[in-house]
Amino acid sequence: MAQTVLVVDFGGQYNQLIARRVREANVYCELISYTKIKEKINELHPIGMIFTGGPSSFNDEGAPRIDADVLSLGIPVLGICYGCQLIAGTLDGAVGKGPREYGKRTLAADVTSALFKGLPRESQCWMSHTNYIEKVPTGFTVSATTETCPAAAVECADRKLYGVQFHPEVMHTTHGFEILKNFLYGVCGASGEWTMSGYVERTVAELKAKIGDKKVLCALSGGVDSAVAATLVHRACKKLTCIFVDHGLLRKGEAEEVVRVFRDEQGMNLVAVDAGERFLTKLKGVSEPEKKRKIIGEEFIRVFEQEAKKIGTVDYLVQGTIYPDVIESGLNHSAKIKSHHNVGGLPDVVDFKELVEPLRLLFKDEVRRLGFELGLPEAIVMRQPFPGPGLAIRVIGDITENKLEILRDADYIFREEIANAGLDREIWQYFAVLTDVRTVGVMGDERTYDYTVGLRAVTSVDGMTADWARIPFDVMQTISDRIVNEVHNVNRVVYDITSKPPATIEWE
Repeated sequence: MAQTVLVVDFGGQYNQLIARRVREANVYCELISYTKIKEKINELHPIGMIFTGGPSSFNDEGAPRIDADVLSLGIPVLGICYGCQLIAGTLDGAVGKGPREYGKRTLAADVTSALFKGLPRESQCWMSHTNYIEKVPTGFTVSATTETCPAAAVECADRKLYGVQFHPEVMHTTHGFEILKNFLYGVCGASGEWTMSGYVERTVAELKAKIGDKKVLCALSGGVDSAVAATLVHRACKKLTCIFVDHGLLRKGEAEEVVRVFRDEQGMNLVAVDAGERFLTKLKGVSEPEKKRKIIGEEFIRVFEQEAKKIGTVDYLVQGTIYPDVIESGLNHSAKIKSHHNVGGLPDVVDFKELVEPLRLLFKDEVRRLGFELGLPEAIVMRQPFPGPGLAIRVIGDITENKLEILRDADYIFREEIANAGLDREIWQYFAVLTDVRTVGVMGDERTYDYTVGLRAVTSVDGMTADWARIPFDVMQTISDRIVNEVHNVNRVVYDITSKPPATIEWE
């Protein structure tokens, strides 16, 4: 097993970002609930722990707590924001209200500290807190301050306990990544063995031991997640059948493309199932997005069960679930944002021995790196994300075949013009949405009352956070002109300029 760092979740907004930063430093980590800390210590034997921030005030009733003996196990700990206050309050320090700090601050650090080794004495950090360490615990020293925060960083080097009031995981802390690496390598003794080549070797070995000579089905959508999952499992199992379900909710020409690429070019054992009518019948009259996701998730499983019976005894179902899917479906104490069809949307009873999810602990950027490591072509690895529920969550309100056709045509124009402008590699995800809003328009001197199409384009790395893409106005004008002229029943085009958070990438 790879060296592991536990990122202990106390509900902070940057928790997933902390985990990504640790992985970027070539150190494996898992994001866990603070309620499972002792269980995970015994299971994973971590080389270190990072306590995240959180919305609670330490002195409030019901605020997250840990047992003091967790800090006496000899495992290095770095507390961030609330995690820093937690260390102080759990020992014999004290946490008080104020001084409040939000945004950029100048950090004055003791560069003899292992945490700040090799860094300038003064640098910029990012603060976001209303409480602070009022009294430093016995045996601790202050290793950094700001103008208004007397204990911006504290430590007890002998016990390998460190805390920072600021957020080293965000880009606004100019040397934050170096601070995290100092903790991981200088304090925890990490060897940097978390690499994609190592992940392939370990995962293939684990899959071989788990699956043996059993038959396996893979849910292959054609996206990068399922493609990488299928390729990884194929290396471990020769009795793999990939099933592609055309649920009638795909983009224009997508079903044909999936069959061509994976069956004809990649040579996979691919079964293509046309289940569009079945899905649309189930979705008839359904407008609530969570209900759409649940229906689609269950129907996926039922289709696989039926196909499995045709093949014979099948023990395992492979899915391309990735870490953001798990997190957004309500991991630990994070708020449940939405159910993913391959996580929260699963029915209670699945007619397979077990689900196999080889990407479950990987972020999207890690999945892409893994795809290249496996030798997949760039066209597959860099394909933009497409949600499992497909266009069902891009048609706002109830779904009809006519609405789907309108959306397919508008979406195709949008994607084609983005590629024509050479922006397809700069923008992480871009798509059209058919809103349930109809507006008055004028075409050829006649009054129209037709649909509004929303366009969404974002830049991101892993989908956990995203910013809206600044598409040039002339490109936007071309896209708008083409959609209203070429797509029937559309007379208005709008562009979504909301980042994630507060919005999600998808509209539903």
